[in-house]
Amino acid sequence: MSGNDIWDWVYDTHGRLVEDGQHRLATALVEIAGHAVDGRNEQLDAMFPEALAAARALGLPWVEVFLRHWRLQNLLNKRHQGEQAMTEAVSLLEFAHREETADCPQSVCAVQDFTICHANIDGPGYVPERLAVLEEALERVEPARACFDCLSREYADTLEDDDRAEAALAHLDRSQARILAAGQSVSLAFGHARASALHRLGRPQQALDSLAAAEAAFTGAGHALDEDDRRKLGVIRARLLATLGRFDEALEQLPPAEQADAFADVRHRWADAVELLAAADRFENDAALGVRLARWVSYLDTAGSHRPCLDLALTAGRLAVRRGAREVALALVATGERKLALLRRTDRVGEQLAGLRTAALALPVADLPTGPGELLELLAARTEPGDPEQDLELLCAAWARAAELAPAAATDLLLSRAGLLATLGHEQRSAELLWQRLDQDPGHQDLVGMLGSVLVEARDGEGLRRLTDRIAPSAPETAHWLRARWAVAQGRWPEALEQVEALLALAPERINPRRLAAAAATELGEHDRAQRHWQQLLAHALPAEGTPPEQQHRTVQPSDLWHLITAATANRDWAVVREVGARLGIEFDEPDGPVDEQWQYVTVRARRGNGAHSDLPALRTGPATARILPVLGEDIQLNHRDLVVFSPAPLEPEPGEDAPAAERERWRPTFELLTLLDPAGYTTWFVDGAWPGQPAWEELRSALREREFGVWAYSGEQYLVTDPATGRPGLAGVYAAVGVPPTASAAEADALLAELTAGWEHPLSWVALAGAAGADTARHQEVVERYGL
Repeated sequence: MSGNDIWDWVYDTHGRLVEDGQHRLATALVEIAGHAVDGRNEQLDAMFPEALAAARALGLPWVEVFLRHWRLQNLLNKRHQGEQAMTEAVSLLEFAHREETADCPQSVCAVQDFTICHANIDGPGYVPERLAVLEEALERVEPARACFDCLSREYADTLEDDDRAEAALAHLDRSQARILAAGQSVSLAFGHARASALHRLGRPQQALDSLAAAEAAFTGAGHALDEDDRRKLGVIRARLLATLGRFDEALEQLPPAEQADAFADVRHRWADAVELLAAADRFENDAALGVRLARWVSYLDTAGSHRPCLDLALTAGRLAVRRGAREVALALVATGERKLALLRRTDRVGEQLAGLRTAALALPVADLPTGPGELLELLAARTEPGDPEQDLELLCAAWARAAELAPAAATDLLLSRAGLLATLGHEQRSAELLWQRLDQDPGHQDLVGMLGSVLVEARDGEGLRRLTDRIAPSAPETAHWLRARWAVAQGRWPEALEQVEALLALAPERINPRRLAAAAATELGEHDRAQRHWQQLLAHALPAEGTPPEQQHRTVQPSDLWHLITAATANRDWAVVREVGARLGIEFDEPDGPVDEQWQYVTVRARRGNGAHSDLPALRTGPATARILPVLGEDIQLNHRDLVVFSPAPLEPEPGEDAPAAERERWRPTFELLTLLDPAGYTTWFVDGAWPGQPAWEELRSALREREFGVWAYSGEQYLVTDPATGRPGLAGVYAAVGVPPTASAAEADALLAELTAGWEHPLSWVALAGAAGADTARHQEVVERYGL
């Protein structure tokens, strides 16, 4: 087999799927690996379920292996999941080695997924198991295959986890020699692995040199660095440069913190580099950094990545000690001790954790500026906010004297302490304190509310179940509310709606639960149900007629009215649309009937089949409706002149008065697509060829639109086609979509295009339309060949 076997198979399979009309699965097959590797998580999550279901329905086990492998690569590498992904990793390993999948070029990669998952849980603890499965897999894979590169890197990572960096480097060098001897080149990631081994060996300059050589070889082979490559190279170099004391260069290479927030695979190196920079006073070691690192620790905790969680907690803890944040450091120690108990191998890391605890306890306890009973009032009276970590130190010092306080005052102090811990990213520690206090003060509603909120933020489903089961007999409304919030956090909208409607049955006057019920119904596409909730909200929230102004507490927000308009629009309840619109000061052209006017040009944001979003120009026809203008392909379930309903809140702010005039002129409000209201029934066909010039193109557009056809050019100035006179690309091209109305057939569309373009110097091609029309496609095929379309 060659190193490109897997991709040869992918493109062959893609072609067969296209021929069979399985266009969405074909698209997923060629796009999912890119989404996985580049961290386009939303696109992958949107694409994967449908693609997997299609592969299973069509009986394509090799395609299933491919899809599941790349999703696991994303979960394990980009999202750094551990135990959270273990069930799928084990399942895929078994599935990939069945008789029907054993020969799939991608099946061996399930071994890599399996070992990465164990590395995320406890890399050093699972060294023997990881080496065993990798050695067996490497024996079955020829060096010419891309899998050999991946498995060799994973083997070296395992040796590093076993403190055998020298052996890891030697293994990489032997593997590289075998790959080159087989006529292939190593990946850029192979260079990352080699730099990692050299860094572990205390040779940072050699690691930098090796990384530079790997990058030069990669770009010299004609490859271009993408954003993911640059981000990884930057963070690796930043750590190495900081190790060498070259801090200015390290800061130049270090990716922005926001990129580390977005991509979990760079966080550890980022934190390591920042620790070195902070020690040299070249990076601000403040509470904001502490919150960022604490949230990353919490994420790994929930993902079941125990060893990486502990490693990052140690880094964050050392930084907390350095800035004197005693309680934050101790909270990180507590997290580390929970993780330590889940590891199979604790040598060295246990000593580091004990050392961190000792260092944290050695920090001075804060001196109270007042008595413990007056501290909350003193903090609230400040005109400027203080350092939250130092405020926490004061609250902890006051809590040490809580015995001096009445029970209610002590609970208030505990609530402030727990709330501040949660704000600083330590939800688990906050929850522990609240649980303890709840046992002592079980009837305190603020305790229950805060604990529930903290458990939701901590993604602690088991803790939330325990709390709601406990309070349900005495406080059923609160139990339903917390269960609804947890369901929303998990994206389980049917459960959220069920819980919040159970609450409203007990307390129909509640406003925020009513909003949540309406939002959940909207997410489920149950717009009649959503409208009913919005109307009931108004009935309970608006003051009764004749209520004096001083007694009117305005709880209805303009956004509530807009949401009601949107739901009523989706239900075609035009009377309600007009009635509520009048409350908002909207004037309509007609007094009754459907609202179908011409307001302004807007942008409607819709999701493509691959999960990416597209911003579609549209003409707004009412408060929450617009007609789509472009002619679209099958990757979006919309088309020309479709009438859609959009969500009321603009997704982007309008440019301010200080923005350039051109920017303000170009700006159009952007809204999220909610639902398709009236499909116009257009069918899309594509035309391709040489650009006929602006006058001819405008004449074609006008003639098509007069007959209610749509047309939308997708190509720009960069699109060039072959000039038949020279045989080289040199002619400006045009690639456009033609929308055929439901009143016209494919044959009529084919004849019309032929008539309108008959006099053009360079003919256009529309092979698919001609085929559907039953016309001779030979002329179109000839145009494709002559113009290199």
